[in-house]
Amino acid sequence: MRNFYLALACSVALILAIPVVAQTKAAPTKSAAPSGAADKEKIETLYQAYVKAFKAKDVNAIMSLYDPNELFVFDVIPPREYPNWAAYKKDWEDLFASKPGQTDIHLTNLEVTVVGPVAYTHNIQSVYFTGPDDSRINLSVRVTDVLRKVNGKWLIVQEHVSVPVDLATAKADLTSRP
Repeated sequence: MRNFYLALACSVALILAIPVVAQTKAAPTKSAAPSGAADKEKIETLYQAYVKAFKAKDVNAIMSLYDPNELFVFDVIPPREYPNWAAYKKDWEDLFASKPGQTDIHLTNLEVTVVGPVAYTHNIQSVYFTGPDDSRINLSVRVTDVLRKVNGKWLIVQEHVSVPVDLATAKADLTSRP
């Protein structure tokens, strides 16, 4: 009988603990705290700076948005993986050098979620580049970033750029939009 009461007491304690555990495990909400709203605004400003720098082909301004001490990027173009800031900077330099003509970007569907000193975002970037022979390349990519607040400034520490793939043809869909 003593084991029965012990089991009953444990069961009651467990049932009473479920709401507390459920509350702690709840998914973070977008800008749940007032400081989260300010951080979200700062991150949105970071992406506005990115668009401006991209349009100007200003590699230094683009790279100022990434953490020089901690960066990893998956990209859609070979080598597809950039293990650090310097490698990614060279990729940007090579890209703009190979496409010396006009370029443009439209960033849409930006979603920002702030969780303390870390944030994650995703967006769609529709861009075009003009080659040396005036040929134009249009593409839309999906970008997912992880940001960290470093010395009060939000910086991208991880980026994943992707495109949808048509599984029937095994070809990338470079122009799809939501």
